[in-house]
Amino acid sequence: MIHDAFHRPSTSTYRRVNAVVWLLIVASVALLLVDILWPPTMPGRDLLEQLDNVILGVFAVELFLRVWSFRPPALGFYRLGALGRLRVHLVERLRFCLQPLVMVDILTVLGGVPVLRGLRALRLLRLIRSSQLFRYASPFEGMARAFEENRLLYIFALGWLGMSVLLGGISFFLIEVEHNPDIRSLSDGLWWAIVTITTVGYGDVTPVTGLGRIVAGSLMIVGMTNLALFAGIVGATLMNGVLSMREESFRMSNYVDHIVICGYDPGAHMLLKALEEELDLDRHSVVIFSPAERPPDVGPEFVWVQGDPTKESELEKVRMTKANAAIVVGSRTDTPQNADARSILITFTVRRFLKRREEQMRRRQQALYVVTEILEAENVEHARSAGADEVIETTRMGFSLLAHAVQVHGTATLLGELADVSGNSLFVGALPEDLAHPITFRAVSTELKHRHNILVVGVRDSTGGPDRLNPPDHFELADTHAVIYIATEQRLSPV
Repeated sequence: MIHDAFHRPSTSTYRRVNAVVWLLIVASVALLLVDILWPPTMPGRDLLEQLDNVILGVFAVELFLRVWSFRPPALGFYRLGALGRLRVHLVERLRFCLQPLVMVDILTVLGGVPVLRGLRALRLLRLIRSSQLFRYASPFEGMARAFEENRLLYIFALGWLGMSVLLGGISFFLIEVEHNPDIRSLSDGLWWAIVTITTVGYGDVTPVTGLGRIVAGSLMIVGMTNLALFAGIVGATLMNGVLSMREESFRMSNYVDHIVICGYDPGAHMLLKALEEELDLDRHSVVIFSPAERPPDVGPEFVWVQGDPTKESELEKVRMTKANAAIVVGSRTDTPQNADARSILITFTVRRFLKRREEQMRRRQQALYVVTEILEAENVEHARSAGADEVIETTRMGFSLLAHAVQVHGTATLLGELADVSGNSLFVGALPEDLAHPITFRAVSTELKHRHNILVVGVRDSTGGPDRLNPPDHFELADTHAVIYIATEQRLSPV
């Protein structure tokens, strides 16, 4: 429940908690403005400060619960020992805290410390957390993604800046401390280095020795280099992230348990709508891997990686070994035979790529699931031989529905509703543990209808046997069986 409240925007708990947080943010900003405008001599300032501290305390609790309830994706993806799980918990939570918006929250909470009172103004930045202000094209989301995707460049630039300040400040301190009355401690030297390297030049500290002037001149030149370096990095990354979603250069070093769509073209745009309805995009990222440029109608919630999925050397771009599933989509702009040939080639390439990385795949709890779309029925077995776990014959299914609807009116509409996640859909779930085994299909159907209001229509054998739809009432289910049922949502534990 706590995880849903802070990490799943699709839940009612999250919306209620978010509404309370927003009320507190508005109240906190109002208190900040009152604190600025209220004269220090006016009565009531103590009460305002106490109220402000209470709100900051609530923010601190909210931040703690958000970090504590964060679920690192790697925990459910890898087989890990106790030490491995501990390392993942610590490293992934630290990485979560280093995200730009979380850092804003941390700095806001630190404003409760009297010495850091000036940080309270940062609470104004919490307003950018609203997903409604920029629902379809958030510049703040683009900025955050630009920082994340190009963090290696920013780490290098900030590291170079820090090293320059450290070396310049220490050198200046050692040279000037005995000659310059303005240099009394190492912090004075570091302050001078920061002011000099950023070309601000307050003039409160100036070199008085010849060697000190040499250090100052060198640091000024380094400062100009830093300005050019940061200008180049910001121009190449940050502005692209804000102004142009088409020119993404995605680096997925932290992506685990995501969905990869291979071979997407503009004709398959309805697939993205179906995925939005079917998946919780806050938990499962969807990465589109295609040789084409990003179309303008693909929303920012989907990650676009440009590359050729038929080339094994390029599959590492989307971290295929870390993905939960791969969907191979047939081309709508080519002949069905050519589209199927490409889909089969992509499927074979993915399986060969994974086979070459058996050591990485052995660490997974579940194998990568590959779903391949085939347009011609004669190519179905070829796709299965190439390694597809499931083959969807979209053309045959469409024509079969058309033909059957002529004979039995309304069946195509009913099957369409079953395929649409917004209504009743098909699910596969494990049998409840408290049911006695073996148990007949009729008894299971009756019990689960009574408990969960679901309609059991079939049985799946986890040992690899074929699915059985509408088995006889006396058919006995064992521990290895799961049930296929119709419901409005997943009622039983998925298998």
